[in-house]
Amino acid sequence: MTREAIFEASVGYFLSPIARLLGDDSVTEIMVNRFDQVYIERAGQLFEVDARFETEDALLSAVHNIAQWVGREINQEHPILDARLPDGSRVHAIIPPGCRAGTCLTIRKFKLGGLSLEDLIQFGSLSEEAREFLEICVRLRKNIIVSGGTGTGKTSLLGAVSTAVPEEERIIVIEDTSELKLRQKHCVYLEVQRPDQYGRGELTIRQLFVASLRMRPDRIIVGEVRGGEALDMLQAMLSGHSGSLTTVHANSTRDAVIRLETLSMMSDVEIPVHVARAQVASAIDLIVQLDRYSEDGSRKVSRITELIGLDDRGQYAMQDVFECHLAGKSKDGRLLANLAFTGQPPTFAKEPHQHGMQERIKYSSKVWNSTTPRNTSPGETA
Repeated sequence: MTREAIFEASVGYFLSPIARLLGDDSVTEIMVNRFDQVYIERAGQLFEVDARFETEDALLSAVHNIAQWVGREINQEHPILDARLPDGSRVHAIIPPGCRAGTCLTIRKFKLGGLSLEDLIQFGSLSEEAREFLEICVRLRKNIIVSGGTGTGKTSLLGAVSTAVPEEERIIVIEDTSELKLRQKHCVYLEVQRPDQYGRGELTIRQLFVASLRMRPDRIIVGEVRGGEALDMLQAMLSGHSGSLTTVHANSTRDAVIRLETLSMMSDVEIPVHVARAQVASAIDLIVQLDRYSEDGSRKVSRITELIGLDDRGQYAMQDVFECHLAGKSKDGRLLANLAFTGQPPTFAKEPHQHGMQERIKYSSKVWNSTTPRNTSPGETA
């Protein structure tokens, strides 16, 4: 019996009180607030369920079992655990004193193979025109940021966009806790490692990013930038590693670029704010903004924005290429939306033709062939 099989059987035993939820494909997240209170997310909405662990000790034992098998610690000195289950589902746990009511366990379920852009169209999160636009932008090696708040589906969209990366390219994936499982064959997955009790063995996202540059990558995908590694990423984008993809936690496209600017200044390399801003403006091509609508719990791409550069005042100049317009509700109460071309073509609108990609243009011809004068001037800022 392999170690992985033992892990799967062991976890299955300890998590048996929520086994039916783990096996339910309609459940996307399981939230154990305490041993006798469990909520789930289904179709973007929260529901309390009757599942429960027998005691607080039973729930704590399940958390310790997961920590043991992934080689991490969770105790009073280190009360937070980030890990994953054998199927790839992401686990986050907090134990007392970090959580007052008792052990808290959250499991974000893993979809085998990940979502595709076609899946997002079926969910109403994306339009056919926008899907094709993003696929062509990936093939044009544009640097793309997926931005959104908590629980908007940034990692899922990142994985879906990555399906447009050509099969023959070598992809390096860097994550804090490994979630992505790309469909391409030639992928190398790097994962952050926490230090042991003696402070040894730590591997940060920044260390992994620097290492990835020596691994002959065609593409670098970073699960989320949240620290000084933002500066390394921006500089890599500017020095030949174009076509990078990552996510950032922000509630608008403007907030996304400001956050990247702030994160790049958290590096141990001291740079003035105007230098950080110039690097963000030069490196990033597109920002895909995700929003979650409380009305029905749906997640949708609200806009796709091009970062043009800096204006005469040194502020970010941006323009929306796609924008989401709500169009009422369906019979089952779901919001209907249309992510449509704004009429403002991107500055690189001629590039698909220059690279011989005409045969790929079927639904987004208005974007690439538009001759509409751009209303955005260098003075228009985000």
